[in-house]
Amino acid sequence: MKNAIFFFLLFPVFKTAAQDITPADTSWMLGPFIKNDDRNPVLEPDSTMQFVCPVSKKLLRWEEKDVFNPAAVTVGNRVYLLYRAEDKIGKHAGTSRIGLASSSDGLVFRRNPIPVLYPDNDSLHVYEWEGGCEDPRIVKRDDGLYVMTYTAYDGQTARLCVASSRNLLNWEKHGLAFKQPQYRDRWSKSGAIVCERLGNEIVARKIKDKYWMYWGDTDIFAATSTDLIHWKPVEGRKKQLVSALKPRAGYFDSQLVEPGPFALFTPKGILLIYNSANNAESGDKSLPHMSYAAGQALFDPEKPDKLIARADRYFLHPDREYEITGQVNNVCFVEGLAWYKGRWLLYYGTADSKIAVAETAER
Repeated sequence: MKNAIFFFLLFPVFKTAAQDITPADTSWMLGPFIKNDDRNPVLEPDSTMQFVCPVSKKLLRWEEKDVFNPAAVTVGNRVYLLYRAEDKIGKHAGTSRIGLASSSDGLVFRRNPIPVLYPDNDSLHVYEWEGGCEDPRIVKRDDGLYVMTYTAYDGQTARLCVASSRNLLNWEKHGLAFKQPQYRDRWSKSGAIVCERLGNEIVARKIKDKYWMYWGDTDIFAATSTDLIHWKPVEGRKKQLVSALKPRAGYFDSQLVEPGPFALFTPKGILLIYNSANNAESGDKSLPHMSYAAGQALFDPEKPDKLIARADRYFLHPDREYEITGQVNNVCFVEGLAWYKGRWLLYYGTADSKIAVAETAER
């Protein structure tokens, strides 16, 4: 990928509550993001890290196989990653647990020796064992509470769950994000909550007295909450899920779309960085089949499930060896975004095996 990335948007004129978006306007987007080739990957598997699993009672090398798909948060002068790590023991390509690492420069990380969120003999065991705890996203509530959305996987069904913490080390599990009977056993994952940047902090923002979240890994759907813990999917008149973003034939996002990091409330609307997979037959002919690339979309700040602008071209895609070859080939999966010392740091999983970073200054 070249350092400068240009986007050509081919939509009609859209209006937001903030201001008009014209076909040539790309000022609502973040970027261009530049991969840090001098330091990438910034995190790789470590076979020396050991942990006694409370379920199996075995001493495991809990991140021996792969590390990927991190959330990111800035606390003071440090960047913290909450990342997915896999062992080689579980029958579902390894059991996933969530580890914690911190950095004073956003590039060189020191890891906590044991995972901070993992399957246990608790009320979530039925949902988390033995696939594990996967793909965290993290936000901060205005009272200082950190809220994590993550995926519990029992080997058959992925379910979006919620946990909270005051210190990033000790997490309280709150169970399923969607406790309604019709959603309890429905496949759900990837919860990206709408936030705003207040100084160096990313804080969840209410819209008309409700928090909003984008979720899903086919289409992208929406949900609302009053406390960030209990969520209700947005439904249409016939009680069907309302799709906020769909795959597009002929484009890089032709197979599926899935939220990336938190959604960012901006003066022009709600910016969502999202992941996508390409269908080689019906999508972008220049990308391999099921290649994961990242796009950007903008939603109405007063009606967050209303799409008002969308980039026609990806801004990040697999073109480095460690992004092309791994547990799953041809994957750049963005999930962590941190504001740090005047720039945005975007952390992403590479080929479901390692973690890399790209960055951009504020536009």
